[in-house]
Amino acid sequence: MRMSKLSRQNLVLELVRREPFANQEQLRRTLFKHGFDVTQATLSRDIHELGLVKTADGYGPPNGDQRMEPAAVPAAMRLVREFVTEVHEAQNIIVVKTAAGSAQPVASALDAENWPELVGTVGGDDTILVISQSKKNAHKLAMRLQEML
Repeated sequence: MRMSKLSRQNLVLELVRREPFANQEQLRRTLFKHGFDVTQATLSRDIHELGLVKTADGYGPPNGDQRMEPAAVPAAMRLVREFVTEVHEAQNIIVVKTAAGSAQPVASALDAENWPELVGTVGGDDTILVISQSKKNAHKLAMRLQEML
């Protein structure tokens, strides 16, 4: 399921913020203990996508980010590209279709962008309503989302 990738990557970020991992196998075993049975190739892709860095101490967060808080909301561009399947305009509302179970994280990431044209979002299971002030602003948002796909 696609959401498991997002959940897994958020867990990877949370884990490496707590402590560095000497190697991928150590991180893979820790993920397994948390319910994610991943291959080395999958973990390697996650490390690359998340921008983790390898230091003398092991794998750590990108740019020395050592915050102990949970992983930040993933960038809208990455989530839109990964989970959004359709974008439709309807007056000042945009209807965004996503993979099952993905609408709420995508909606949260869109809200976090603080785009001036965006009033707010409502995320269900596989559909997001993106509300804008006007039809013109909704069109701008729809074009921005289409460009991200």
